[in-house]
Amino acid sequence: MLNTSTSSLVKLEIVRALRNKKYLFFTILYPAALFLMLGGTLDGTTKVMGTELTMPAFYMVAMASFGALTAVLMGNSERIAKEREKGWVRQLRLTPLPGRGYVLAKTAGAGVLSLPAILVVFAVAAAVKDVRFDAWQWLALTGAIWAGSLVFAALGVALGYLVSGDSVRPVTMLIYFGLSILGGLWMPTANFPQWLQNIAEWLPTHAYAGLGQAIELGGAPQAKDVAILAVYFVLFTGAAAWLYRKDSLKA
Repeated sequence: MLNTSTSSLVKLEIVRALRNKKYLFFTILYPAALFLMLGGTLDGTTKVMGTELTMPAFYMVAMASFGALTAVLMGNSERIAKEREKGWVRQLRLTPLPGRGYVLAKTAGAGVLSLPAILVVFAVAAAVKDVRFDAWQWLALTGAIWAGSLVFAALGVALGYLVSGDSVRPVTMLIYFGLSILGGLWMPTANFPQWLQNIAEWLPTHAYAGLGQAIELGGAPQAKDVAILAVYFVLFTGAAAWLYRKDSLKA
């Protein structure tokens, strides 16, 4: 469980993000708008190449995952890098908040903020394109996409400690769009040349989208996708913890 100081920081992170108009647009409205542009105009009976999913169902999971990715990766990396430069992180070290509490609070706070992006895309898909699933599938989709977003929340923390405030945005944007496009969130990877498909299947975003796609087809997420995300989560959290300790020694 979170201690009092960590819980307070989580609440502060959520309040700050909800007051940010850019967060509300790019995290909640932007993915839903992309769904309407990419999948909302397509025939609801046409199957996506290489899958048994219809275009609206495919892009619903893709854009819900993309929205969650936006919330946890873009927000975390930029806020942490700027907080380091402004001395906010140094001040927090003088409080009872433990070092692991700061990293945990950033990851947990970003995870909470990814939920609205997921739900809004689902609501738009159901209302506009009449996407329908059983109740257990909606619940499983929400839980799987939300849980998977924590992998990228950890990556956002690591980037926030790795890159300076001046360069964090272009570096994060490069990783953000690279993972989104190559991982199949913007287009089916079946359209890629074979050598690029071979690379894509080992990316965390490809495994992330695979969680929801498996549930949409009525099954459980594939063990390979879960394992890939678990490995990346360990790598990203380990990197975040190491970079945090390294930054602490400089203070």
